Amino acid sequence: MDDTAKIATGKDIILEIVRSMRANMEPLLFSTIAPARFYVYLHPDDHKRLEGIFPLIVEQATRALDADVVKWNEELQGRRLPLKWLERGPKAPALEAPRDGWEIRFEMDADDEMHPGDIAVASELTLPPQTELAGSRTRRVTVRSGEPSSQSQETTDAAGPSPGTVYATLTYEDQRGRQAYAVTKNQVVIGRGGVGYWVDLKLHTAADVSREHVRLRRDETMGQFYLKDLSSLGTTVNGQAVPTSVEVVEGTRRDKNVEVPLPARARIGLAGIIVLDFETRSVS
Repeated sequence: MDDTAKIATGKDIILEIVRSMRANMEPLLFSTIAPARFYVYLHPDDHKRLEGIFPLIVEQATRALDADVVKWNEELQGRRLPLKWLERGPKAPALEAPRDGWEIRFEMDADDEMHPGDIAVASELTLPPQTELAGSRTRRVTVRSGEPSSQSQETTDAAGPSPGTVYATLTYEDQRGRQAYAVTKNQVVIGRGGVGYWVDLKLHTAADVSREHVRLRRDETMGQFYLKDLSSLGTTVNGQAVPTSVEVVEGTRRDKNVEVPLPARARIGLAGIIVLDFETRSVS
């Protein structure tokens, strides 16, 4: 059967989301945490065909995730542990569903990396803010493409603010026209995005802008914003080039964690292609 005959069904997507949740759980001392957010990448043909029923897929995937949490804990009580890595300890901790519920988004692969029928699920693990690991966020990607699934892992640090609080605004123009974005988190990842690249602000623009171009981080104590450049072709703030946070060592890209403070109002230039007008908001 050729690739053109393959399709991704709603059932396939739901099962992949559940499998991604099972594969990417994080054990703590007294509980096991499930990923809270899932970003589903599809070939354009599958995305277009299923777009009208995405809300129904989300509803049923949410039900499937809730049911699987219950099933996992029932298996745990019966000592039929579903994951080998939990069999090492004397007792596996119970699985907790996300406190704020599940979040599932759909994205079309615009980079010709996927074939019809392929499904890539990026999951984001947000650990409870009360723990020592407050704010850490782990992002993992699982891919189904007719072959045995592969998995890669990428970790970022981000603290989540109260929902609805606007800390800053970004206005810009991309291929869709004039846009505005409200910054409501203490970290925002900006770029073109793509399969395996989770971004908060997805820019529809030329490939000169990196898939993960910059990160904005807000210091909760002072309210000061910082910018980290992770791009290939550079970033400017008010016309001045900022130092890159990326170094390549033996062919491997590494983040040096280099940040620059952002003024309360700034023009952020990405690869000389697009400009983001940044402005902080007062928070009472």
